[in-house]
Amino acid sequence: MQSKIRVAVDAMGGDNAPNEIIKGAVESLQDQNDLSVLLVGQEDVIQRELNKYKYDKSRIRIVPANDNITNNEAPVMAIRRKKDSSIVVALNLVKNGEADAFVSAGSTGAVLAGGQLIIGRIKGVERPPLAPVIPTMNGVSLLIDCGANVDARSSHLVQFAKIGSIYMENVIGIKNPRVAIVNIGAEEEKGNMLVKETFPLLKNCNDINFIGSIEARDIPYGAADVIVCEAFVGNVILKLYEGLAMALVKKIKSGLMKTTRSKIGALLAKPALKETLKDFDASKYGGAPLLGLKGLVVKTHGNSKSTEIRNAISQCVTFTEQGINEKIQDNISNNE
Repeated sequence: MQSKIRVAVDAMGGDNAPNEIIKGAVESLQDQNDLSVLLVGQEDVIQRELNKYKYDKSRIRIVPANDNITNNEAPVMAIRRKKDSSIVVALNLVKNGEADAFVSAGSTGAVLAGGQLIIGRIKGVERPPLAPVIPTMNGVSLLIDCGANVDARSSHLVQFAKIGSIYMENVIGIKNPRVAIVNIGAEEEKGNMLVKETFPLLKNCNDINFIGSIEARDIPYGAADVIVCEAFVGNVILKLYEGLAMALVKKIKSGLMKTTRSKIGALLAKPALKETLKDFDASKYGGAPLLGLKGLVVKTHGNSKSTEIRNAISQCVTFTEQGINEKIQDNISNNE
């Protein structure tokens, strides 16, 4: 009997493919009873990796794809030329209704371009945004957009706010999520031309909980649930967020190993520190969905391990069960 939700996974994409990708896919079956996984890529390579595991063989299927798109290739050209690549084959599975969602740790540009060219946008959606969930002091926030639309218009940001609110309420479970626009100050008159144009439009939106501007320093404290910006700003925030987190962890570890006294203190503090750092591990939230497409596409980090792949697949199940695309479609059509 076919499982309810089918997720296509790019088995060849990412720094740790295929072993970590396939491991995450196999482990995801333990989390979801109504899930089946389609592993897309070189059949012999995937089968050799699958042979390492015990799993329900009726719930994993290999879909052959003999080519691969690298990070060095021009995304649009690669999508058009490499029809037998794992990314293109998987996206076509979603387009043709053979899969409900697609997860990839491969080329970001190819995944974003392919999502729009092959699957296509929901009617009325001007620009699909890439929206990762980021950890904060109070839980998580959605950063929308972080990589898909570097040159956005005010109407795009308004849609991002609406789409982000739907996602946070239905997938993450935050009722009436607080929406803020990234700015260089809290005052309404501050910001560049795009922010100044967008602010009053968001203020007049009755279907979102707009709370005004948010400065970058307030993001880690969870001052808003949906953080709206164009992709240039969003990508800078995301990369700084990730880099600073890694630098702080390294600095703390280095400091704790300096003296005998600090080493003893480190042993005592280790359980509490480990538990605290777990809250700031972005991999447990899965990947970044490209929202506003006719089918779900989730992009994970290029260096994703099995945990992030496993959680990204679970993310796809929740997204599908909650009918996020239908909710986005209804919201956009009602506001046209």
